[in-house]
Amino acid sequence: MSLSVFDLFKVGIGPSSSHTVGPMRAAYLFVNRLRESGVLPRVATVHCELFGSLGATGHGHGSVKAVLLGLSGEQPHLVDPVAAESEVQAVREDARISLGGAHKIPFSIDEDVLLHRNKRLEFHSNGMVFHARDDNGCELDRREYYSVGGGFVLGADETGQAVLAEDDTPVRYPFRTGQELLGHASRADLRISDIMLANELSWRTERETRDGLLHIWSVMQDCVDHGTRAGGVLPGGLKVRRRAGELHKRLESATDESDALHAMEWVTLYALAVNEENAAGGRVVTAPTNGAAGIVPAVLHYGQRFLPSFSDDAAVRFLLTAGAIGVLFKENASISGAEVGCQGEVGSACSMAAAGLAEVIGGTPDQVENAAEIGIEHNLGLTCDPVGGLVQIPCIERNAVASVKAITAARMAVRGDGSHHVSLDKAIKTMRETGADMKDKYKETARGGLALNIVEC
Repeated sequence: MSLSVFDLFKVGIGPSSSHTVGPMRAAYLFVNRLRESGVLPRVATVHCELFGSLGATGHGHGSVKAVLLGLSGEQPHLVDPVAAESEVQAVREDARISLGGAHKIPFSIDEDVLLHRNKRLEFHSNGMVFHARDDNGCELDRREYYSVGGGFVLGADETGQAVLAEDDTPVRYPFRTGQELLGHASRADLRISDIMLANELSWRTERETRDGLLHIWSVMQDCVDHGTRAGGVLPGGLKVRRRAGELHKRLESATDESDALHAMEWVTLYALAVNEENAAGGRVVTAPTNGAAGIVPAVLHYGQRFLPSFSDDAAVRFLLTAGAIGVLFKENASISGAEVGCQGEVGSACSMAAAGLAEVIGGTPDQVENAAEIGIEHNLGLTCDPVGGLVQIPCIERNAVASVKAITAARMAVRGDGSHHVSLDKAIKTMRETGADMKDKYKETARGGLALNIVEC
């Protein structure tokens, strides 16, 4: 299977890539399936069931809203986050939905979107089943989908087997492990970003790749800008106060920058701004997930503000390198909190950001791999236990801490010679095994850890 950097970085809306972006894509795909098979005009009712982690935290993660938007023909990278609220409210008030924006049918949010809090489908915790029936109640179509992290969605065939539509596009430097990636770099005398760029040319031109990545970077910048200008409290009932705006004012007005950790306060600001926007349902870039969306942008903004040589070219090389590391996690473990805990989200994002920064500050391929390994090694075992099923506590602060950790990992690696005892491949394998050993209550179900021990007020 060939993965592109644009598979790892996608524009979407908050609060979750697996619980919001994935279900929206699945619902959109289901309606398209009905249209392409010619049965859409005959559909009288549509019913959706959410299982496992989706069922347990579907309301807090915006899964129900996402399903409605997808059925209405909205796509994560195009939907207007502000208009989406009124669109969902209209469905609730009218008790009708326009499938694909073209075929209106009766629809009850409470009755036609069912959350199974204690049941899961066999293949993956984030399972969904869509049903379409005609006026006589006869089933026109039934389809299972799985949201497997980072907005990736798998369908299931009629036997219930998950089907992955693999991209078999041949690439210049195929790799599935860190060792293979470093082998290409050594033999061809290339940087990690050069290898990833050469592979991207299998799908698009260099100009299209650069423009696409600069668009991703611009969406990240817009997200930080919006996050630093917003105030108030986040939706969902926890009444979490948005802090990025006030922190931004204090940092802008600071006259004494002699504090050695002044730069880290800016990094904290950038991460808080992104993840508060995500928690509010705003537009973010999955990097590689929404729950970890603040780490790559925060480290990129650190580069822009504090590295004298930072440029658009550096941003492109950063994202290409981070994408190459993201491929390794996606291919060999998981980026789904529901599958391996937060080590698969914040841990992989920290690793990706560390590698990207190491690349742009002059790290060799061995040093880049070392930075990535440090980034994940010190996030191993990280649980996903969102309080109230919301991507707020501990998720927002966790992104800020991991952003600083990524910078430390990159600088530590570049100060060394690239040699180390634990390889990135071994660390990723350990992450996968740790996730398999982890109890389900620590994997995005809000049934363990902080989610259990903090009482909502």
